[in-house]
Amino acid sequence: MIDAQFYKGSLQPILLKLLNDNGKMYGYEIIQKIKALSNNEFEIKEGALYPILHKLEAENLVDVEAVKIDGRIRKYYRLTEFGEKETVNRLNSLKDTIQQIQNLIDPKLI
Repeated sequence: MIDAQFYKGSLQPILLKLLNDNGKMYGYEIIQKIKALSNNEFEIKEGALYPILHKLEAENLVDVEAVKIDGRIRKYYRLTEFGEKETVNRLNSLKDTIQQIQNLIDPKLI
């Protein structure tokens, strides 16, 4: 199983990447996509997902669209134009961090 602390710190860029690749997505869809892409190694709970999505919205990285489906409101999240640009920056930062950790744990690969 994946280290939960490291995973938590990686969620923002992971969510941005998912939205970048898939367009608009709703919460449960995001949860299922993360599980599928990670072969059930990563699991995110709604209680962790929605605060991150709200933070991304507050940072103007995502827009929210509420759609009524079968009498229920479903919120779809999509990247803003700024979010598309910031996704690249945050993914690069995450990749750099992963590389530096790799350098620390296995310096002979440098």
